[in-house]
Amino acid sequence: MLHSMSTTVATASERSAAEVNEEIRALWRRSGGTLNTEQRAEYQRLVLEWAAAAPRSHRAA
Repeated sequence: MLHSMSTTVATASERSAAEVNEEIRALWRRSGGTLNTEQRAEYQRLVLEWAAAAPRSHRAA
């Protein structure tokens, strides 16, 4: 499922890490592999959201 770019940060309880990961992948596909300034900010926001939603076993120690 692809999500459109949002402007608000969803909490971990709103979306799973898998859902956020799919949005990250979609962002990279749309960008053709090179992020502009706006896309880079969206990517950073998504990575933070993904980290908050990811199970503890997937987080680096």
